[in-house]
Amino acid sequence: MKITGAVVSPGLTGFYFDDQKAIKLGREHDGFAYLGEPVTTGFSKVRQRGEAISVLLLLENGAVAYGDCAAVQYSGAGGRDPLFLASDFIPVLEQEIFPKLIGREVTGFRALAEEFDQLTRPDGSRYHTALRYGVTQALLDAAAKAARCTMAEVVGREYNCQLTDNQVPIFCQTGDERYDNADKIIIKRADVLPHGLINNVEEKLGQHGEKLLEYVTWLRERCQQLADDNYTPILHIDVYGTVGQAFQENLPRMADYLAQLELAASPLKLRIEGPLDQGSKPAQIQALAELRRLLEQRQINVEIVADEWCNTLEDIREFVDAKAGHMVQIKTPDLGGINNTIEAILYAKERGIGAYLGGTCNETDRSAQVCVHIGIATQPDQMLAKPGMGVDEGFMIIYNEMNRTLALLRAKGVI
Repeated sequence: MKITGAVVSPGLTGFYFDDQKAIKLGREHDGFAYLGEPVTTGFSKVRQRGEAISVLLLLENGAVAYGDCAAVQYSGAGGRDPLFLASDFIPVLEQEIFPKLIGREVTGFRALAEEFDQLTRPDGSRYHTALRYGVTQALLDAAAKAARCTMAEVVGREYNCQLTDNQVPIFCQTGDERYDNADKIIIKRADVLPHGLINNVEEKLGQHGEKLLEYVTWLRERCQQLADDNYTPILHIDVYGTVGQAFQENLPRMADYLAQLELAASPLKLRIEGPLDQGSKPAQIQALAELRRLLEQRQINVEIVADEWCNTLEDIREFVDAKAGHMVQIKTPDLGGINNTIEAILYAKERGIGAYLGGTCNETDRSAQVCVHIGIATQPDQMLAKPGMGVDEGFMIIYNEMNRTLALLRAKGVI
């Protein structure tokens, strides 16, 4: 099946770009916006609208395959590529990438995706991760349309994955509405909650961790109040390095605090994402590996999840090999081509590290749907409900796409 043309359109994401560094420095809320000046290069405001670009590939049989270029909420932070604005990158797609796509034969996904993920610009630099993310989504869709099957089947066939009838556990995030949105998640019985967006010590964690401790206690009690004993979700909270900040990066003191959180969450399982941020990849790997060892020595059953500085496929392999955490977040836009997301999930699973098919609230419905097919094929430990921070919309998109696809695969006799 030949690609006969390519079209681009500007789009919006399900959330916003936020200047993480400015927020960590204490920028105050002004309604939904933030006061003060941004500090990360490229930002005009501390919070500004999220932008995306749709890539539509026209196939010779009249079908259209598409994917969405999108970048994470905290663009430019933790070693990531800079802010992704549609007006800056549409010309790059049209002038540099599309001429290499048009006329190509689509006989499969993997080889073509690897080729375009590795493309370099005229100056020798890599293309922005968001561009590689969207282009490879469109290529997976094109491969599925050429083969007249689902995207999950393409991934399963080309990466030797055994498709199963198992639903991937879905992780819902509350955003700053961590109480009302937690209620929504509990009522809908998502498998994992609440993320919580604990990105500031004074406002959200507490100088001694007391605010998060209170919140974890409330979550446990709320699950019991709104559901029943059969509902035992995993509590997964992203703290953006604030535990390290509050406890002066002292690992034994951090372990003491995580033990308190474990007790507050019991009998629910607890995961803490990004307990510390050491400012560089080598230091982050070393600290998370040491913290994991300390927790295991002390039989503290809190799982820690790597996020910051764990951005690319190569990064993920390094974190996994060092056992820097019990689980890695595979933040899909950060990896560029979705071929890297597939490889990362399989690499972590093969080595006994939890695989979290993540991403960002700042994606689109299309990128979320494509990720569902990757999840069905590779079976990570959990996947993020995305985009947005409103719970209902992101959960609906992931849940419905997953169940539609599984129903279709059952009807076809594939699973």
